[in-house]
Amino acid sequence: MNGWIAAFREALETLDRIGAESIVNQARSEMTPIQVVDQVVVPALEQIGQAWETGDVALSQVYMSGRICEELVEQVLPPSDPDRKHQPRSAIVVLCDYHMLGKRIVYSQMRASGFELFDYGRMDVDELVERALADQIRVLLISVLMLPSALKVKQVCARLKAAGAPIRIAVGGAPFLFDDRLWQEVGADAMGHNAAEAVSLVEGWMREMA
Repeated sequence: MNGWIAAFREALETLDRIGAESIVNQARSEMTPIQVVDQVVVPALEQIGQAWETGDVALSQVYMSGRICEELVEQVLPPSDPDRKHQPRSAIVVLCDYHMLGKRIVYSQMRASGFELFDYGRMDVDELVERALADQIRVLLISVLMLPSALKVKQVCARLKAAGAPIRIAVGGAPFLFDDRLWQEVGADAMGHNAAEAVSLVEGWMREMA
C-alpha cells in the first residue's frame, strides 16, 4: 500500500498523468474503486499538501496534482445507480475554497450508492444559505480544505438554524480530520472521515426522516 502511495505521489509531483493513471489501474486489480481513492489517491494528495506547507513542493504542483486526481476519480468511480433515492433533499458544496477533489469523491460515491443530490459546486456563505433555503434542503454536505473555510461553516449553521430550516449538516475535509472536535465547534451535526462515512450518515438520517 505504501509503495503505491509513494509511486502515485511521485507521478503527481512530476505531473506524469499517464503514470498516475497506470498506478491507479494497478491498484484497482486488488481493491475496489472507492478503496483506491481512499487508500491511494487521498493519502498521496495529503502528503503533497503537507510538503507544500513545509516548502518542499510548489503551489503549482499542488494545484496540478489535484486536477489530475479529479480526472482520475471521475474515471474510477461509477457515475450512478439506476435505483435513485429521492429523499431527503440533499446537496453538496465546497465552502469558500478552491480544492474540489474531496467534494467530487463524496458526490460520486453518493450517486453510486443510489442518492440523488444537488451539486452546488463552490459557494460563499451568503450564496449557500440562500440556495439551501430556496431548495428546501434537508441534508447538506460541506467540504473544505483550509481552516479559514472550515470556520465559516459556523456562519452557515447559525444562519440556517435562525431561519428555522430543518436541515442536517455534515462536514468533511482536512481541518476536521486534524481537529476531531472542530465539527462540533462550528455547529455541524456530524463529520465524515471519508466518502463511505458520508453515505452511512445520510442513510441513517434518511431513516430518521422517513
